[in-house]
Amino acid sequence: MLRIFLIQILLFGMCYGAAMGGFGGLSDGRIWQVVFSAVKVPLLLLAASLIALPSFFILNTLFGLRRDFAEALRALVATQAGLAVILASLSPLTLTWYASSADYAAALHFNSLMFAAASFGAQILLRGYYQPLIRRNRRHAVMLWSWLLIYVFVGIQMGWILRPFVGSPGTPVQFFREGAFSNAYEVVFQLMTGWLWK
Repeated sequence: MLRIFLIQILLFGMCYGAAMGGFGGLSDGRIWQVVFSAVKVPLLLLAASLIALPSFFILNTLFGLRRDFAEALRALVATQAGLAVILASLSPLTLTWYASSADYAAALHFNSLMFAAASFGAQILLRGYYQPLIRRNRRHAVMLWSWLLIYVFVGIQMGWILRPFVGSPGTPVQFFREGAFSNAYEVVFQLMTGWLWK
């Protein structure tokens, strides 16, 4: 079953990634942005999960829930597959947006909205998958929130490293943007403090 979920994450994640990278059309070598983005979306979903997993395992062990970890892991992987499917289902909306707007900043915001909508749907799935665990032991509710915090923290940094997902027309297509391995939270902090002191 885990193998099927992983295949779904790859295929459906690639589907949305390809749509995401299609901003600005396919001229001037922009096909590579489509290819790169198709690789990056499943990479984002899988890498964020794999990096967050050891901390989550330790927390489950500390809370005395290690025996249920295999079931919790299945719930997490199934949720990631669900997230990828939801994203893929939003691909036509993304392509429609691209066809009706040439504004790069608007395209970035629209994709953020699509990820937020897909993440909201995935959280509903995760809560459903976690209900048997929570009924068995209320401490799993704490673990559910712990996973969400760890995953979001790691996911934001992974998204920062893997950018650009959309790619700005008129700039060279590249897999990693310059300064990719900087700290997303440091950049946000600098932007916020710069905005506050203006």
